[in-house]
Amino acid sequence: MPVVKNVVLVHGAWADGSSWSKIIPYLQAAGLSVSCVQLPLSDSDSDIAAATRIINAQDGPVFLAGHSYGGYVITEAGVNPKVVGLGYVAAFAPDVGQTPAGIGAEFPATPIFAGGIKPIDDGYLLLTPEGLAAHFAQDLSKEEIATMVATQGATAGRVFQERPIKVAAWHDKPSWYIVANEDGAIHPDEERFHVKNIKAKSISLDSSHVPMLSKPKEVAEFMIAAIKELSK
Repeated sequence: MPVVKNVVLVHGAWADGSSWSKIIPYLQAAGLSVSCVQLPLSDSDSDIAAATRIINAQDGPVFLAGHSYGGYVITEAGVNPKVVGLGYVAAFAPDVGQTPAGIGAEFPATPIFAGGIKPIDDGYLLLTPEGLAAHFAQDLSKEEIATMVATQGATAGRVFQERPIKVAAWHDKPSWYIVANEDGAIHPDEERFHVKNIKAKSISLDSSHVPMLSKPKEVAEFMIAAIKELSK
């Protein structure tokens, strides 16, 4: 297998590529080429197509990582033959026929859904500033939280439930998973379920839903170790 030099990062709902800003320097310092997908967050087919477009643009094997809803995206986009490994960061890792909402319904409700989400026009949703600060990124500074509020991507509610996964790449490709022990958006028990279900190598971090921002060094080092393993 060729040495893996390309990393493609897929953000989650209510976010954009800047959610990976703290780990990009670590990955680049390790000699890796990093690309961030910008999801439209309008429908799942468009999100998977956006990820596939960036994967196809790479010049060799790809380590594909996703945060939160981005885990749903990489699960299907990861069947691309360029992808050699998958990284899940506090993320959904559905199987064929599953949706993020369907999986989440099997676990205790998380605090973000108790008033932390505000419907806007056309079926789109935003996180409230209070919900984001208390249950989504509670271990970040006030300034960082304010930036997340300002840059969050309006997300169509349909992406969580309208389209079951058609094919799951983790069945055939090695996976790594980071559990966020203090996650208020995806229940930590669900994350631990995904670890076992997809047989991922994993670590747990005492982090909110956004460990790539609150624990960037640890997240980046875990990814770099995975990529080194893939490159052997």
